[in-house]
Amino acid sequence: MMNKALWIGVGVMALASAAQAQTAKPDSAQGEVSLTIYNNDLALVQDKRELTLPAGRSAQEFADVSAQIRPETVTLSAPGAGVVEQNFDYDLLSPERLVDKGVGQGVTIIRTNPGTGAETVEHGIILANNGGTLVQIGNRIEVLADMHARLVFDKLPDGLKARPTLSVTLDAAQVGKRPVNLSYLSRGFGWKADYVALFDEGAGKIDVQGWITLKNTTGTSFPHAKVLLVAGTVGTSDEDSSESRPRGFAGTEAADREQVGDFYVYPIKARTTVANAQQKQVSFLDVKGAPAAKTYYYRNGWLAGHDDAQSFATVLSFSNARNGGLGDALPAGTVRVYMRDAQGNPQFVGEDQIGHTPMGSTLVLKTGEAFDVKIKPTVDKREKIDSAEWERVARYRVNGKVGVLEAAKTYWRTHMTYRLTNARAVPATVEVVQAGLGGDTRVSAESQPGTQRSADERVWKVTIPAQGEVVLTAQIDTRY
Repeated sequence: MMNKALWIGVGVMALASAAQAQTAKPDSAQGEVSLTIYNNDLALVQDKRELTLPAGRSAQEFADVSAQIRPETVTLSAPGAGVVEQNFDYDLLSPERLVDKGVGQGVTIIRTNPGTGAETVEHGIILANNGGTLVQIGNRIEVLADMHARLVFDKLPDGLKARPTLSVTLDAAQVGKRPVNLSYLSRGFGWKADYVALFDEGAGKIDVQGWITLKNTTGTSFPHAKVLLVAGTVGTSDEDSSESRPRGFAGTEAADREQVGDFYVYPIKARTTVANAQQKQVSFLDVKGAPAAKTYYYRNGWLAGHDDAQSFATVLSFSNARNGGLGDALPAGTVRVYMRDAQGNPQFVGEDQIGHTPMGSTLVLKTGEAFDVKIKPTVDKREKIDSAEWERVARYRVNGKVGVLEAAKTYWRTHMTYRLTNARAVPATVEVVQAGLGGDTRVSAESQPGTQRSADERVWKVTIPAQGEVVLTAQIDTRY
């Protein structure tokens, strides 16, 4: 490959005007294009063109296909014609490839005197282009290195294409114009959903606008395309693991939108240009005044205590149900939440990611950490209890089955205190989660009734008064 420093720093690059005319990109050769874009860097391209074919075999070139086409997925149909052979020409025109393919070809070398600007013209042959360009000029061989020179080619080398091109040999029964349907899969496409939410805490309402962001890095533009987006792969957040975040609930309502298999389809209403190296945003959701509520959440690990008070996570919850919600299935994406300040200006207060969410679900978003609502979990003490006490508290078990008691077994009783404080001018409803309760566990005493969310977690929902505090206690008996 030719040294890039030579091309850029010294300027050893030029095409003759005739060659420039050959490589100037014309209007797209595509016909009526439809794009079905998936989440996982994949799209189905369907391109309907018209060709005039001679009778018998002929080679036809389909320019402006995706540079990231998967050639093995190509299907082509034309009435009265069969496919004999197909080739994808991905050796695209660039300065480096032009010189590589020009080895053995005659070339014009134009040198410029840096002092006077005068040009001298010589003719030679490119011998090699490997870490530098070697040319033979008459009886001498030169390395084009630190010279003010450029190369001029009279024509493009064979096999070098200005645009990604699919070459197909067709065998037509008779001459004539006919429609040709070309379809293939391509990498280099992607889309994601982004949501902008404006939350009114006083009114308990939320406005949500959804945007689709399209990405095209295929090396090819697709003008005036019909675009269909397919969602169906559950996304994950890199910021928080599922074990340390509040959880929503999956819905059971069927959305009023098209499905392909188990995937929901989000069509873009009007045809649009999906240009190469471009991101495009299109609105797909706009809902005003859906019910929403803010709560606070903290998950405490097993035997976890802190010397300093910890902040509760700020949690925003709302529904995408048909009645009283956003009324649509939501593709995976990032929800960015805003609230109005005292002057009425929207201010960003946090963001979270959602997976593909069926309609009728409850969405629970962690938007940040509370400044004024705190928790200080403390392990007050751990003590051994005997088999008789273990048997006495069996009715308080939260999971596990009754088994045979082993007299020599040691059991443990853990006393937990959670001090909850609220410096806000209004009450705060919080959710305290104690994790690590796997196995045969009993919560044999608690200052407020809790509920068992899962085999691992017990939850207490507590309202802390304005500028006040609540002390929550729990007595947990375990085999460890």
